[in-house]
Formats: sequence, structure tokens, C-alpha cells
Amino acid sequence: MNRPADHPPVTPPRVGVLIANLGTPDAPETGAVRRYLKQFLSDRRVIEIPPIAWQPILRGIILNTRPTKSAAAYREVWSEEGSPLAAITRRQSESLARRLGPEVLVDWAMRYGNPSVGDALDRLWAAGARRILFAPLYPQYCAATTASAMDALGDWMAGQRWQPAIRSMPPYHDDPHYIDALERDLRRQLDMLDFAPDRLLLSFHGMPERTLHLGDPYHCHCQKTARLLGERLTLDVDIAFQSRFGRAKWLEPATDDRLKAYPGEGVKKIAIAAPGFSADCLETIEELGIRGREDFLAAGGTDFARLDCLNDSAASITMLEALVRRELSGWID
Repeated sequence: MNRPADHPPVTPPRVGVLIANLGTPDAPETGAVRRYLKQFLSDRRVIEIPPIAWQPILRGIILNTRPTKSAAAYREVWSEEGSPLAAITRRQSESLARRLGPEVLVDWAMRYGNPSVGDALDRLWAAGARRILFAPLYPQYCAATTASAMDALGDWMAGQRWQPAIRSMPPYHDDPHYIDALERDLRRQLDMLDFAPDRLLLSFHGMPERTLHLGDPYHCHCQKTARLLGERLTLDVDIAFQSRFGRAKWLEPATDDRLKAYPGEGVKKIAIAAPGFSADCLETIEELGIRGREDFLAAGGTDFARLDCLNDSAASITMLEALVRRELSGWID
């Protein structure tokens, strides 16, 4: 039977990879930040308070006060390419595409903001991707990040009459490829410093402590990453958690508390890294690199260095290629 004249074009089936990160406003402006925060803080995975209690607080207080302050912070890190998180994730996608070759379609998305997970999946589908690997770039599993990204994938799948075959990349907090990449890249950066740090502080994004008691493995994953990395490096390594929000008890020790306490303990020279972030963003550049530096120096510290995340470094792309090729086994040669 010949294909009907009104039949839509048939694209040869291909394999696709979608890397995803947390998200960013479209611009460092109050309105754009308000839209971003509304989407982010309305996610039940992020805020595990019943909406009937949380939404009045979010809409009545937070969205009327926090966007202006956050927009000012975003302006400090915005570049000609736009948001650093979006720019770096795009470059990671482009570099990974070159490594994988024309056999594989590669795209990128943000869980909150643009480009959305759904829009990126639409693009891959339109280009012929009938087998898709979804790769959230969160080394340590957390329901508020990894599971939320999977929710976005599920929401898109629920609206598709013809669904692609789907695989998802698991967390890689203790994967040798990840630890190797961290070691190589951090050693490179440490060797470039003009001082010898007394301590290397590994700062991970914080989570409410109750998530640990509810069974979230995030805290354990962070601890294991820090232990494995510490075994590779010759520096004394500490771990802390940043970005506390609200009045609930969060994972400890807090990064800002450690930075303020160090000089009084005789630790006057430090380097700080954020291995839980796959790309530099507001939380690493502004919170650690600007406010963290101010806290440490004001407390009596003398030397401070914020080390870059893996970003789109050679070590990072080599790691991503290895992880992705493993998960694509059987789909590509």
C-alpha cells in the first residue's frame, strides 16, 4: 500500500540524548526571577509542605520580596552568553555531541525555566529520536533534583500517543569516571594557585534534614563523594552544605558557618569546590565565590580560592562521554 498523500513525513529512527540541569531565569530581572521562583518553589518535590499551607506564603510573601534581591545577585554572575548555568550546559551538550558523532542526537534542557524538558524532548522527537537517554546532571541522587527531573520526563511522556523508548542515567556520585574527573580537574586548578591551602572545603547544596530521615540518599551520596575524593588528594578535606532556606533544620555543617569559623581554628588559607554541581551557577559563583569569600576574609582568613565546577572542561566531557556511552550500550556501536 502506498503512503497516503496527507501522511506526515516519516523520519528515520535515531538515538537521542538529553542532558538536563536544574534551571535559571531567562534574564537577571525581577519579573523573570519571579516566574522562575514560582515554578521552582511550586514543585512538590522541592517544597514538601501541603500546597494549602505553602502557596499563601509563596505568593503572599516570598514572590513579593525575594525576586528583587535574587535578580541583583544574578546580575553579578550574568555574562554576554547569559546565565552561566545555561551557557555551560549548552556547551556541554555541544561538546558531547561532537564526541558521540552524528549517530546520536544530543540536546539540553532545564528542569525549571528554558529550554524546558518538554520542549527539548519535542525537538529530539521531531528530529527522529525514537530511543532517548535522559541524563540529569546530578551526581548525587536527591528527590528534589533527580526525581523532579524524572517527573518532568514523565509529564512529557504522558502526553505522547507514540512514545519513544526511554532510558535514564543513574546518579554517579561514586562512579570512577566521576571521581577521576574531579581529581584531575581539581588538581589542575590547585596547581595554579599562588598559595597552598590549609584545607579544601567541599560544599554541596543543602537539603532539609528531614529528607534524610525520610529515606533520601543524598546526604550519604555527598559523604561518599567527599570520602573518595579525599582519598585521592593530599589536602585535608572537609564537607559542608550551602543555600539554607526557611526555618527548618538543614543538613550540617553549614558552609557559611564553616567559613566564618575556620580562621579562629587556625585555618587561614582555603580552597572551596562544589563537586555536586556539574556547572557553575549562582550558588557557586555568587554564594561561594563572592559572599563566601567575604565571610572568610572578614573572619580573619588571608587566602581564599573558589575552584570551578567541572563545567565543559576536558575532564568533564570525557567523563560524560563514558557515562553516556555505557548507558547507550546496545543502542549504538
